[in-house]
Amino acid sequence: MLFACSHIKKEFNDEVLFSDVTFHINENECVALVGSNGTGKTTLLRIIMGELNAEAGEITLAKDKTAGYLPQQQGYHSEKSIYEELLEVKADIIELDRNIRNMEQEMQHASGAELEKMLEKYHRMQTEFEAKDGYACKSQVMGIINGLGFADHDINQCINTLSGGQKTRVALGKLLLMEPDLLILDEPTNHLDLNSIQWLETYLSNYKGSVLIVSHDRYFLDKIADKVVEIDHGKVTTFRGNYSDYAIKKEQLRNAEQKQYENYQRTVKHQEAVIEKLRSFNREKSIKRAESREKMLEKMTPVDKPSENTRTMHFELTPEKVSGNDVLFVEGFSKSFSDNTLFKQIDFDIKRGDRVAIIGKNGTGKTTLLKILCEMESVDAGNARLGTNVEIGYYDQEHNVLHEEKTIFDEIHDDYPDLNNTKIRNVLAAFLFTGDDVYKTISLLSGGEKGRVSLAKLMLSKANFLLLDEPTNHLDIESKEILENALNRYTGTVLYVSHDRYFINKTATRIMELTQNKLLTYEGDYSYYLEKKETVENLYLSQTQETTSVPKTDSTAKLDWKEQKEREAKRRKIENNYKAAEEKIQSLEEKISEIDAEISLPEYASDVGKLTELTRAKEALEVELETAMEQWETYAEELEQL
Repeated sequence: MLFACSHIKKEFNDEVLFSDVTFHINENECVALVGSNGTGKTTLLRIIMGELNAEAGEITLAKDKTAGYLPQQQGYHSEKSIYEELLEVKADIIELDRNIRNMEQEMQHASGAELEKMLEKYHRMQTEFEAKDGYACKSQVMGIINGLGFADHDINQCINTLSGGQKTRVALGKLLLMEPDLLILDEPTNHLDLNSIQWLETYLSNYKGSVLIVSHDRYFLDKIADKVVEIDHGKVTTFRGNYSDYAIKKEQLRNAEQKQYENYQRTVKHQEAVIEKLRSFNREKSIKRAESREKMLEKMTPVDKPSENTRTMHFELTPEKVSGNDVLFVEGFSKSFSDNTLFKQIDFDIKRGDRVAIIGKNGTGKTTLLKILCEMESVDAGNARLGTNVEIGYYDQEHNVLHEEKTIFDEIHDDYPDLNNTKIRNVLAAFLFTGDDVYKTISLLSGGEKGRVSLAKLMLSKANFLLLDEPTNHLDIESKEILENALNRYTGTVLYVSHDRYFINKTATRIMELTQNKLLTYEGDYSYYLEKKETVENLYLSQTQETTSVPKTDSTAKLDWKEQKEREAKRRKIENNYKAAEEKIQSLEEKISEIDAEISLPEYASDVGKLTELTRAKEALEVELETAMEQWETYAEELEQL
């Protein structure tokens, strides 16, 4: 056993946050710490690291073992560049390498006993250098810098000029290079793009130490977790397996607890009814039997009602009116900032009911694309056209659409003045703002709280075309699931940016990837995207890079888009034919069944003419059915090939 928490208890303002928190981490084990926002996950990590005191309990780390901690927010300052900051972790190896080089110079001028002594020291230093993997030191630093999403030209950026998210990535890189025996990570994927998250998954899966991680990224936890520790209503429960295993077991446990409670309530109610009936007989024997049952009832172990999380959002997204079938048409979009080209000559369209996810590395222009569509940013070239009756609702990941100086209540009231105070309070209560919370100033809210205010405004907008920029950022797992269900029930159209693969898999009907200044389309969810990614990239990206050094012209780019559109149109046509054949088969089978029922009628038993007519009609339908089945089979094969 590497690490253990034993009976940890924490209070704030005389209220118990959690108690009797007990779990352990074994060598080379990855443990996920999960629970709704506010249950105390970050607090527990800070207690483990000694940053906070607990009211009771004990933290144990095995002798001579080290722990490293990545908090959510990074406030450190440094004049060093990214590369220098990370290389500093390997300062002992760099110094050792310098000493070896100096020794080599000195040995050129030594001889005899002095040289022999220097050679002995030189070999010791070489052995130590190799044991510390010194030859791979600088490549390891660069591997982590690139893996965390920094480009080669970023490595000389000064730490003090970086954003909060970039500083968090640098801190994560330093921690990974330190290679502590226990890595403690609080939401490490918050500021990573998809490629970096996948890189981190692989890194942690192969990590030689143990990992304790807080994350709301369910796909990520599925890939790396060996065990899940859940904080729920102040208590801790441990589940073996990854997140999906935990979710199944949690549901089973919840159902079993509910059933046990209902059985207990049923038994108590039945016994109380029997006792009351026995007493109503008012006979000595009956009263004694009633008293015996009462004693039995008192000895029963009470079963508490399973706790329910009352602190969960509940809302519906409902468009006020139906848009036309064509929601958005974009042609020839190009956007650059100085010498940085984000995308060039991209084309796409969106139909009513589509739920489209935009993915891509950080810096490819995903957020910029949404802002252009919302007319918050200008486009260099190209045009966008909205369809009939399309009304846009925008969710901004930076929450710039909120007014920092306003209270939560005024933020809603000023945008929707027709709502009375009671209606506004009811709306805010659905997003977990109750009592005096509604008078908090926006500037004082956390990222998660601002997200809930933005979602409340989005719900009230009644828009039929939602543009969402990282809507799951800062939401806990339960809130993400509520948002997923709301979007899946939504009858309008959705275009969103996200790096949450689990969320994408649950909600997207199409994926558009911004990569190498182009837009690649995948007609399916995230699993489909992973399956087809290599094929599509080979078709639309690799061939132009590998076979020619001539830059791809705009006309060729348009041809790629045209090819994609033709493939999509072909697929839709085959799907329609497939569906039509399926419906025809069903209709013919129903008609044949009707004829069979008619043939069985007693009044036709001796009517040879009628029976012959019905039999011929049935035979004709069966021939037609056979043809329809052959067509259906052909369409099914064509779909499979596509």
